[in-house]
Amino acid sequence: MEAADGLDTAVLEQELLAAVAADEQRARENEAKLRALRQGVSSYEEFRSIVLAAHLKPLQRKDKVEKGRNVLWNPCAAQAKALQGSEVEIPQELDQLPGTSADFYRAWRRCAKSSTEKYHLLLALGGEALGRIFQADLGFGLLGEFLKVLSENLCHEDRGSVLQLLQSLAGTGRFGLNVALLSRAEKESSRDLFGKLQSMGRGQGSADHPGSTASCEAEREAHLMDTRLQKEAEEERMMMELMRRYQVS
Repeated sequence: MEAADGLDTAVLEQELLAAVAADEQRARENEAKLRALRQGVSSYEEFRSIVLAAHLKPLQRKDKVEKGRNVLWNPCAAQAKALQGSEVEIPQELDQLPGTSADFYRAWRRCAKSSTEKYHLLLALGGEALGRIFQADLGFGLLGEFLKVLSENLCHEDRGSVLQLLQSLAGTGRFGLNVALLSRAEKESSRDLFGKLQSMGRGQGSADHPGSTASCEAEREAHLMDTRLQKEAEEERMMMELMRRYQVS
């Protein structure tokens, strides 16, 4: 719906709700940090656990756990190269993909229980949507969780989609700070993830292509080779830049 001056009020309302949700999340995290300091926590891990739990609220009487159901997800629906959909057990309440940071927090914490479900949620959203949701600010601790989930579930067919996810996350608010606050285990997950991505990239060009003595077939093969080499070079440049941004050596 557009107002008289041409503004899309629905889009404005969605952006306002997303900004309010991000502000509320920051406020909860800051309050949790202050509470952790007042309590005199003995380690960084304890401090981090308190901040990560800032979003949790006590269950109300009306709250109930609904039985899950099988839903056919297409993890790469937003990508140019679609993958085979897989049946993932998700709760009844998650009937559509989150469009705001508040929706994402709710889906990530309450709906996507397993590492596999979280992985499919990230791929289903895609890099562009995830970057838009967290453009202003990526919540404390989420980056480490993302890296762990991606590392645990990465498969060869998802390589391009995961690279796009990593590139979009690198453009979110406070990304540098989130990288600096990664725990030792999360940094190890990051190194493992990029190691797998590099290995998969090296394997892409190893397949043999059938040759032909015909000149037209030879030209076609040469063109395909040039295209593949250009794509590999672009992905290699992206990989090196991402490794620099994620401080992976």
